Amino acid sequence: MNTKEHEDLIVDRFGRRFRNLRVSLTAACNYACTYCVPDGKKLQAASYELSSDEMIRAVSLLVECAGIEQIRITGGEPLLSPKFDQTLHGIMKLGLRDAAITTNGQLLLRKADAILQSGIKRLNISLDTLDAGKFRSIARSGDLDTVLSGIDLMLDAGLKIKINMVPMRFSNDDQIVPMLDYCLSRGIELRYIELMNMGHLRSSNEFVRQFFSMEELLELIGQHFIFERTNAPFDSTAVRFAVPGQGNFGIIANESEPFCKTCTRLRLSSNGHVYGCLSNAHSQDMKPILSMQDLEAKDSLRQLLNRALKDKQTHGFTGEVTVMKFIGG
Repeated sequence: MNTKEHEDLIVDRFGRRFRNLRVSLTAACNYACTYCVPDGKKLQAASYELSSDEMIRAVSLLVECAGIEQIRITGGEPLLSPKFDQTLHGIMKLGLRDAAITTNGQLLLRKADAILQSGIKRLNISLDTLDAGKFRSIARSGDLDTVLSGIDLMLDAGLKIKINMVPMRFSNDDQIVPMLDYCLSRGIELRYIELMNMGHLRSSNEFVRQFFSMEELLELIGQHFIFERTNAPFDSTAVRFAVPGQGNFGIIANESEPFCKTCTRLRLSSNGHVYGCLSNAHSQDMKPILSMQDLEAKDSLRQLLNRALKDKQTHGFTGEVTVMKFIGG
């Protein structure tokens, strides 16, 4: 990146800028996880979702105007989207420093060829338990063995995998140690994600009842593993720990140790809205920009990004009524 491009970057008074883009291909999901939706109904696609060509153009403009360096393709469930293959290949042609996919893994076997042919090297897989009964209880859909087979296939193909687990009291807290053992034995980095104060859980008794803190996680893990805290990139959402001779794990401690002060994330929803903050329901509509000529589009987008950056929290995650899967959490 040359000096002029550095000067053009959009930066706030805390020195934060957008470096990391989350792209939601669809709001639809084939799961109905208890911490995401209240009624067990699977989320559906938005009434209007960007086409593959629109999505690729939107990402390309954001890369150029915001200085995006990393991208995560997410959802809903991205592998469920009919535009997954084309969009993935289009995004991989943009030459970003890092690209990954976040998926629940249910369709990994079906989409293996598209993933491997794209050249992507990293996957984040959401998996909250290794117990088939608990799996069905939490996800309210899907098949655990299919997910585990997909993970094995991706590992055999040489992809780097992280697994995201949301520990919840009275639900899957007995899986915290078995999940770590499973991941360490396979060279997978496990990320525990503190239950988020969002959607139907926001400020609810259920959130308080099920919340499992970083302190509690570390106390439990410490009964079975020796570990030490290690350094993480300045804008990392995770606090990282090393288990000597075995591997690493992380905790995304949005409540216990908020990361808002260094957050560089930007989110593009499937219907073309840009969110500057996961903890803020306010968004900017990017769709009109996509029909503009390049110069006008870039000028308008920079103004939009300045507004989006002002939506970021300054200290900690305050929670929001927004359902995370709608905005590519």
